[in-house]
Amino acid sequence: MPGPLHGYRVVDLTSNVSGPLATMILADQGADVIKVENPDGGDATRSASNRRNGLSAAFLNTNRNKRSIALDLRDPSAKQALKRLIATADVFIQNFRPGVAERMGFGEDATRALKPNIVYVSISGFGETGPYAGKPVYDPIIQAMSGLATIQAGSDTERPRLVRTILPDKLTAVTASQAITAALLARERTGQGQHVRLSMLDAVIAFLWASDMGSQTFADDEQPCQEAASRIDLIYETATDHITAAVQTDRQWLGLTRALERPEWLDDPRFRTPALRQENVNERLAMTQAVLKTRPAAEWLEVLTREDVPCAPVLTRSALIHHPQVKANGVVVETVHNKAGLLRQARPAARFSVTPAGIRHGAPVLGQDTETVLSEIGYSAAEIAALRAKDRVA
Repeated sequence: MPGPLHGYRVVDLTSNVSGPLATMILADQGADVIKVENPDGGDATRSASNRRNGLSAAFLNTNRNKRSIALDLRDPSAKQALKRLIATADVFIQNFRPGVAERMGFGEDATRALKPNIVYVSISGFGETGPYAGKPVYDPIIQAMSGLATIQAGSDTERPRLVRTILPDKLTAVTASQAITAALLARERTGQGQHVRLSMLDAVIAFLWASDMGSQTFADDEQPCQEAASRIDLIYETATDHITAAVQTDRQWLGLTRALERPEWLDDPRFRTPALRQENVNERLAMTQAVLKTRPAAEWLEVLTREDVPCAPVLTRSALIHHPQVKANGVVVETVHNKAGLLRQARPAARFSVTPAGIRHGAPVLGQDTETVLSEIGYSAAEIAALRAKDRVA
């Protein structure tokens, strides 16, 4: 069976990470994603480091299951080809700065004139209005503006810290893919397409609010500063490797005291309730750390697991691909790319029992599907040759 989005066509004018990752999620789930790129280099991630046979890992990991068509959209004939392609599509997605798509002739109104019920998607950094709307954006800029860097520091008074992965880009991608499928579902019910607008800033603030904006939640009683988190995180040293362990409930706290052989902690007035254990978190974690340093990680993980305390080893990138749980879930898979060779990637995270998602093929080389796609939308071999002769397609 094909994936759940089989039969839907997505015209993808995005580049870098947030847009391409969003459309890769759709492609993994069966959508026909046609990536439209400039013949002069294509998506910026194609030129990233860590390459094999001309293909970067960054591009391969955000563009699999797509087809690539290379069009020089400065040329009217190439624009006409894109218009004919849009007329066959269900989704049009771009992540240009606000106003750029309109100047190119592919804003919502122009696009909807070609396909009235299309789902039109705009991804931006700061949104389409406001003083920052036109500013260039990269991931650290959103981490700073959204409060994420301050949250990562643990306190408003500590030096802000970046999360060492491009969380805003990737979170925006996941949010966009869900929003697109929701818009397609609404279209199935109503017959009407709509414009889905999403900014990286909006996505991250919404993501953070559930657990990190308690100080700003009660509108009549705002606190200027968030209560400081523990100065100690939940990564513990043992006599060998690092582990993590976390307790929330009274039952887990009891299990921890048994595993660490510290029954006297149950009588400590600082730790008698979950609220008190949170109020005295630094003392509690420091005491826990002191005990965990006395024995090897494997021994602690065994006894903590026996007592039903949530725990796990801290894995490096290399170690995680060999961990028994990762192997049991089949999370990491190997496929052969026709140019880049043997690849190791994470499979699509969501599993569908009837319409499975999967990796049908690797990321395309620039323009590899131009002729096929143009043929599908009615171009003759002579018309395609004429476009190639003008260097407007690749």
